[in-house]
Amino acid sequence: MSFLYPHYLLIKDLHIGLAFASILFFVVRAYWSVRGMAMLQQRWVKTLPHLIDTFLLLFGVTLMMMLRAWPQQQPWLAVKLLALLLYIVLGTFAIKRGRTPTSRAGFALAAILVFGYMLQTAMTKDPLFFIS
Repeated sequence: MSFLYPHYLLIKDLHIGLAFASILFFVVRAYWSVRGMAMLQQRWVKTLPHLIDTFLLLFGVTLMMMLRAWPQQQPWLAVKLLALLLYIVLGTFAIKRGRTPTSRAGFALAAILVFGYMLQTAMTKDPLFFIS
């Protein structure tokens, strides 16, 4: 693919790097949320995840267009995008909408598991990788 798109590997590496930055920062923020730490209210803590995730999504869409891999034609991609929506919902409950520290921790764990599922689905291109 890199012969058709000379920047393909760079974009893919940036997408992967941003995915890891996103989950690492999510884990840190989830910990702060469960512990009720004031650090979570810092402006940069509220802004950085949106910046990381915007570029993560931008590079993901760019890769999708480069590969001409459309969700309606690639079941793994459709499932990954649905899992992304679930991850976002779980993440909002883990960081700010969960009512108790225990519930926020549970939502955080569920979000991390969904992220792992997305990662494995992307690596195997198989949404049912756990059956194979």
